[in-house]
Amino acid sequence: MKVDAAIAIIPARYHSTRFPGKPIAEIEGKPLIEYVYKRVEKAALVSRIAVATDDRRIAQAVRSFGGTAIMTRSDHPSGTDRLAEAVEGLSEDTLIVNVQGDEPMIDPGDIDRAIAAARTRDAEMVTLMTKIASPDAVDPNRVKVVTDRNGMALYFSRSKIPSRGTCFLHVGLYVYSAGFLKKFTKLERTPLEVAEGLEQLRALEHGYRIRVVQVESESWGIDTPEDLERFKKIRGQTGEFPIFQTKSLNRKIGNSPV
Repeated sequence: MKVDAAIAIIPARYHSTRFPGKPIAEIEGKPLIEYVYKRVEKAALVSRIAVATDDRRIAQAVRSFGGTAIMTRSDHPSGTDRLAEAVEGLSEDTLIVNVQGDEPMIDPGDIDRAIAAARTRDAEMVTLMTKIASPDAVDPNRVKVVTDRNGMALYFSRSKIPSRGTCFLHVGLYVYSAGFLKKFTKLERTPLEVAEGLEQLRALEHGYRIRVVQVESESWGIDTPEDLERFKKIRGQTGEFPIFQTKSLNRKIGNSPV
């Protein structure tokens, strides 16, 4: 095991409203979840990886390519709650990386940057941000974040924040201790969390700190079948899911009609 490394867990569910069966949707004969898993494997500071799911089809797909799958209950309201069950039995100070199961372009280097920041233990959570292109700043599906001068999150919003100046896109990867993860899922939901539909605001409203690390690359999630077709085209052009800088990624997506 790598020294002082972290455990990455990828929550995955089958019944998505916009894209049922998304984790096992195939790209060149391989399930989407495999591309995410293999990407995370490239992170130097990740010691182990597992997919947490309540669906046996997803678990079987993961095991078929040699991955580790953890079966969880089916009544979890969010992927974070699923993670909390998956880490039961781990020591409280074990670092856990929450990786979204629909982002095959996540930069392994950014995962390492988040883990390195979490090792300092100066905040209960660590996440990422990157500069956002102007047209995306007003898109409510693109979550924005503002920080204080020390890199601690002040607020996350679906609205454009700040109203003027540079906006930063929140990249939805989290690192926290197993102990805080379990504590977080037991916290009462908060007004701003409900208003924005962003569970990370629960931590801020309860007085916990979130360190936000600025990175240059931008991961891009696959939310719909149309997104999958765009990414298939990108892979066909490059031979892989490349790591894009924000501007080049926007250009690629914009020039890749379904």
